[in-house]
Amino acid sequence: MNRTLVICKPDAVERGLIGEILTRFERRQLKIVAAELRVIDRELASQHYAEHAGKGFYEDLVSFIGRSPSLVFVVEGPEDTWKAVRSMMGATNPLDSAPGTIRGDFGIDLAENLIHGSDSAESAAREIGIFFPGLA
Repeated sequence: MNRTLVICKPDAVERGLIGEILTRFERRQLKIVAAELRVIDRELASQHYAEHAGKGFYEDLVSFIGRSPSLVFVVEGPEDTWKAVRSMMGATNPLDSAPGTIRGDFGIDLAENLIHGSDSAESAAREIGIFFPGLA
């Protein structure tokens, strides 16, 4: 089985969407193998967003992800599970996301786009190691 990391960001938690989001993954026959509701502190956020350090939007990313709890979880499924998750999420900009995707159905703001999913198998391994070191 293949694993990837998903984060229901603070806006998704604040809006009460985590049940709907988890249900979508489970209906797709993806298994939740680890989950934790947590406030992502600056240190963890800086590890997670390391590739964006120095970019103009970096501070906004770190501030937003730590403003309130996020649901961080690991999804397990067939090969390239990360691709299935990314497809279900929709485009980064919710206004460009197709109906039927998480962002297409519930998002409206690029800065608060509800969900994060690893963008490759390598990213998934790195990100799972950051948030769930016992699973890496």
